[in-house]
Amino acid sequence: MAMSLLYLFLITFVSLIFVCKKIKSSKWNLPPSPPTLPVIGNLHQVGELPHKSLQHLAARTGHVMLLHFGFVPVTVFSSKEAAEEVLRTHDLDCCSRPKLVGSRLLSRGFKDIGFTPYGEEWKERRKFAVRELFCLKKVQSFRHIREEECNILVKKLTESAVDRSPVDLSKSLFWLTASILFRVVCGQSLDESKFIDKDKVDELVFEAETALGSFTCSDLFPIAGLGWLVDWLSGQHKRLNDVFFKLDALFQHVIDDHSNPERSKDHEDIIDIMLDVMFKQRKDDSLKQDHEDIIDHIKGFLTNIFIAGIDTGAITMTWAMTELVKNPKLMKKVQDKIRDSLGNNKVRITEEDIHKVPYLNLVVKETFRLHPAVPLVSRETMAHIKIQGYDILPKRQILVNVYAIGREPKLWRNPEEFNPERFIDNPVDYRGQHFELLPFGSGRRICPGMAMGMATVELGLLNLLYFFDWKLSDGMTHKDIDVEEAGTLTVVKKVPLKLVPVRVH
Repeated sequence: MAMSLLYLFLITFVSLIFVCKKIKSSKWNLPPSPPTLPVIGNLHQVGELPHKSLQHLAARTGHVMLLHFGFVPVTVFSSKEAAEEVLRTHDLDCCSRPKLVGSRLLSRGFKDIGFTPYGEEWKERRKFAVRELFCLKKVQSFRHIREEECNILVKKLTESAVDRSPVDLSKSLFWLTASILFRVVCGQSLDESKFIDKDKVDELVFEAETALGSFTCSDLFPIAGLGWLVDWLSGQHKRLNDVFFKLDALFQHVIDDHSNPERSKDHEDIIDIMLDVMFKQRKDDSLKQDHEDIIDHIKGFLTNIFIAGIDTGAITMTWAMTELVKNPKLMKKVQDKIRDSLGNNKVRITEEDIHKVPYLNLVVKETFRLHPAVPLVSRETMAHIKIQGYDILPKRQILVNVYAIGREPKLWRNPEEFNPERFIDNPVDYRGQHFELLPFGSGRRICPGMAMGMATVELGLLNLLYFFDWKLSDGMTHKDIDVEEAGTLTVVKKVPLKLVPVRVH
């Protein structure tokens, strides 16, 4: 009897909340919404691939739509025009981030760049990152690392080519981006790292992305600790804390190693730079940061770089190779253009070679369009604005569906077809100024590591396509290559891409 009364009270309480919200919001011209269920709202309509679920809902509801994830209203934008209003016209009012449980924990209480809400502290960190870590001069200073790691990959693939054995290209490309990042950030080779097992890096990245990309009841039902209790009972808090402690242990080991005065180093890496600059700033009397606070900020930065920097480049290269293998004629055309431009006698590819093959950039753009590694751009409004005539209220979570925009038939002819030549004589670019192609976002929150990411992707693909032809395993044809997706925060090829390399040059 007591439990029945409790359930009746909860249902009545929740129903009153919805009625009050409806009365309060009736004076606004809110975006249309698909039908909702009590309490959970539209959660039942969001499947394992949220970007696809939201694309299908938008096709029925509208390119600007209001959803309810539990008690949290979320506005989703799925058109170029709406994206431009959000990310350019109203960028200043839409450039904050929601304070979610997972992002708060992994960013160490919002001491990073990626998840910190907009404000003076975020602006200072962003300036620091652009000036000290990701400026063009700094990106170019790490060029030799990218070239050396690509050369190592070519040697490993050549060994597999001797006996014509298939390689897991998805994993090989993940290790390539991870190896480059570890040397750039930590100053040490991933193969020789004392702090992490190379074979467990992908597992850790996956766990971190899952933690950040998953819903928690605390975020969806922020009512007097009820959501927290459900997260605790379901084990969600434990999973988040497990990832936090794994990342924290890794970063602490690396920072301790960099603090050793006897440490030998080949180059000044990103951790060297952060330690040097941040502790120099500490001497300024106006800055009251203690040692622990500075270390927390460095770990927050490292979390952003680790999660955003490793997986996205590997995902882009994997999708590009997948689409080319699916289309043998296009693969041959791309390789012919590369080999004609570079000749047949190169022993090693350098970044100067990238500019000799403009067609490769078209392939990368088309991969960004069809397979954006991060399909949903997340923001939070800081003021009441109007988008496409609809009222978007303050503190409203917003999502720009980059995936849906990239497959919009009104923008792209035959949008499901992989066709790099659609970008010939086409001014559309990926740097955030063209809102039909937003792989790095746009506006104040655009990815600061864009130049470094592009350098890795183009150099990696150039090595794969110049030195090797790619065959399928026995019994397979190009029609057997699937494009099934998996993931939430980032979207990977669900079935790893396994191909047989054939050394050509």
